Amino acid sequence: MKFIQSEENLPSFSTSKKIIFIICAVCCALPFVSSPIALIVGFVVAQVIGNPYEVQSRKFSSILLKFAVVGLGFGMNIFSAIQAGKEGIVFTIISISTLMLLGLLLTKFFKIEKVTGYLISAGTAICGGSAIAAIAPITNAKPNQISVALAVVFTLNSVALLIFPTLGHLFNLSQYDFGLWCAIAIHDTSSVVGAASKYGEEALQVATTVKLARALWIIPLSFLTLLFFKSSTSKISIPWFIGLFLVAICINTYVPFVHTISPYIIRLSKAALTLTLFLIGTSLSFKMMKNIGFKPLLMAILLWIFIGVGSLIMIMKFA
Repeated sequence: MKFIQSEENLPSFSTSKKIIFIICAVCCALPFVSSPIALIVGFVVAQVIGNPYEVQSRKFSSILLKFAVVGLGFGMNIFSAIQAGKEGIVFTIISISTLMLLGLLLTKFFKIEKVTGYLISAGTAICGGSAIAAIAPITNAKPNQISVALAVVFTLNSVALLIFPTLGHLFNLSQYDFGLWCAIAIHDTSSVVGAASKYGEEALQVATTVKLARALWIIPLSFLTLLFFKSSTSKISIPWFIGLFLVAICINTYVPFVHTISPYIIRLSKAALTLTLFLIGTSLSFKMMKNIGFKPLLMAILLWIFIGVGSLIMIMKFA
């Protein structure tokens, strides 16, 4: 007797999408998949089948990134980290103050909403989505203003992750110089670490240390934002995972037996990073890009070009 499978026995399209999504996510966590490839796969998946776990992906990618950053601390030495942080602080102070000022001028010139322009400037100047998330409550930003700022930053982040390693080789940058350039010129920590890890281990250590030291500037910027927007709120977000990153570096430096397990921790951290970038890729879409608007996108591109070119010239000349 011929068996005819009923419609109920067939997996639904929704279930199929979830299965494909999970398979792609697992594959992106494998050691041979690089950060740029993971991002591209995530973007393609988002366009073809969508993201069936959109809300969960946002939360999970944030947790994964923090885990990856802390884990990478087990591959670093405290003395090297201090040296990289000291040498990068001058570039950090100059670039943050210059970018925030230029952002305010471009906001007025393009007649962009004050809050939207400020969020884009903060995201470009410090650490992308983390800075936007920390500053947004202080500015009383509306959901659409936060969405536009995040969309702009994540879009340019993705471009930077793909092109920076190639540009680094083109300009014959050393591991140290490339790591420093990534930390200053790429918005979000995930893309900074992703680009630097593709370039080399020294670049990764320098980029991670300088970027996280840069992220601490969220705190003084938050206080300045309170004054600038005359906000009565006192809700200031402190990036606590940076403290754990420093603890991990200290443990790796002063507790010798950790060296036997640190390679495995680093391997897991890198897998978490590529999975994070896959999830970030799934949040990007052509529809999201259309909703950004021409002026905010142009402003963000100009800021990004300014910091990218300006920091590269300074590093090649003075670093």
